[in-house]
Amino acid sequence: MKTLGVITLGCSKNSVDTEHLLAQLPEDDFLVVEESEIALRELDWLLINTCGFIGDAKEESVNAILEAVEARKAGRIGCLVVFGCLSQRYMKELKEEIPEVDAWFGARDLAPLVRYLGAEPVAECTDRHRTSGKGYAYLKISEGCDRRCSYCAIPFIRGPHRSVPVEKLVEEAAKLASYGVKELILIAQDSTYYGLDLYHRRALSELLDRLSEVEGIEWIRVHYSYPADFPEDVLDRMAHNPKICKYLDIPLQHISDNVLGTMHRGVSSQWTRELVSRLRNEVKGVVLRTTMIVGHPGEGEKEFDELLDFIREARFERLGAFCYSEEEGTWDAGHCPDNVPQGEKTRRLDALMSLQSGISLEFNRSRVGTVEKVIVDECVDGTLVCRSQYESPEVDGEILVKGEAEPGQFIQVRIIGADEYDLIAEILS
Repeated sequence: MKTLGVITLGCSKNSVDTEHLLAQLPEDDFLVVEESEIALRELDWLLINTCGFIGDAKEESVNAILEAVEARKAGRIGCLVVFGCLSQRYMKELKEEIPEVDAWFGARDLAPLVRYLGAEPVAECTDRHRTSGKGYAYLKISEGCDRRCSYCAIPFIRGPHRSVPVEKLVEEAAKLASYGVKELILIAQDSTYYGLDLYHRRALSELLDRLSEVEGIEWIRVHYSYPADFPEDVLDRMAHNPKICKYLDIPLQHISDNVLGTMHRGVSSQWTRELVSRLRNEVKGVVLRTTMIVGHPGEGEKEFDELLDFIREARFERLGAFCYSEEEGTWDAGHCPDNVPQGEKTRRLDALMSLQSGISLEFNRSRVGTVEKVIVDECVDGTLVCRSQYESPEVDGEILVKGEAEPGQFIQVRIIGADEYDLIAEILS
């Protein structure tokens, strides 16, 4: 039996790819080493699933490859294989710069890598080798993207939008439930685009209906919802289906018409404001997570001030932000220069996140005294790390509770303390 480790970098979509890959390998041929133990073990195989989205992610991936090369030279790794977004995007250059890697594969198709490992690929694999014992799992409902946002390289890396058939997703969800998964987090490059290629209509609401019928699944959470042409029937499901979390991840990126136009977002400031209003009115109590980009070409002081005013107005419960960086192959790289100095980008980012910190603190403090249903993610030194339907794992804060419970278990708690990120709670007897 060969020892095999996989280092997965980047987003949750990559994590799903890793789990699908490992599920296609015969258990009698490979002993999969936990990622946390890779540095402590000698391995026959090391696979690195890379990210190539933005500069920091690319640097992290290259550093991981170079560290693995040194481990291979030291005799701790037998065969080193790299796949994923970075190698999809820069395979020719990487092969020339890092010849010590045994094989390179892309991100769009796992079958060649499965064959390289000596196994037979499974078409539309619905099995997963769970790399986490927690009660939630990401469910990738589509691959690629047909949109052409000016700052984004994903369409060039992952290719055009391709939906996974409803039946396959239901099958995969049922298998995840049999492993103890209670919460599904739907991910895609654009989840609201789901179904257009297969069914010639937006079918996210139908998918939500089918997944909510899977026995054992209690929560379904929607991530990465594009604001343009947002499907209104999804709001109905969120408002009335108790299994659909009243939580929506909807990256808006900006509010200025000038910047939205330069970004090629296909929406206006008015449309964005009206959509946020509809979300608040039609799904009472909904928690909104969004993402903003600062320092994009076309963002001057006026546009940035407009963005801050919008954040004060919309009061997003969850918000992340990052500085724009020019990416090769995107529209901006050839047509719109990156003309905002890095120091100014950092200043704007700090100002935005300082504003958001106060809004998040106000929201969290408003929950003190409330009773909430939470799912246990893990237990650390007698403290349960939990989340309610209003927190998504890895990107939002946590609810910390003293007590005992198993990962994946739901418990009732009362919120007794709050800061801008995390909450403190007590178990109700």
